[in-house]
Amino acid sequence: MNDERRPPYPPPSRRRVAVRSPRAGGGARPAPRGEVTRDIDEQTRLGEVYVASLVRAQLRLALTVCSVFGCLLGGLPLLFALQPALRAVRVFGVAFPWLVLGVAVYPAIVAGAWFYVRQAEHNERDFADLVERS
Repeated sequence: MNDERRPPYPPPSRRRVAVRSPRAGGGARPAPRGEVTRDIDEQTRLGEVYVASLVRAQLRLALTVCSVFGCLLGGLPLLFALQPALRAVRVFGVAFPWLVLGVAVYPAIVAGAWFYVRQAEHNERDFADLVERS
């Protein structure tokens, strides 16, 4: 079987390519890192300023949420002391102050925690966007 019409195998135009795992170190190179990222990693003065701004924003958020809850929860006993008529109110046979402090506070705490996490993630996204733009 002399088949001269068949092209030689492999065709001369095709080259062999070595396929490697990216974990082996021969894969794609990581994207070049920005100056700000390098400053943060190397803990330069500029990097410290960026990280300090994130820490300040997170601290401000935490103090705000804690102070709001402190005022609300601390204000309830004051409210019941100033309005004795509220202490006498009964709902389903339970005193109103106990109902508020034992039941109604927990959904407020969950809502405050949800707000805190949402805002903290927003602060971190803003920080990441700032780092990427710089």
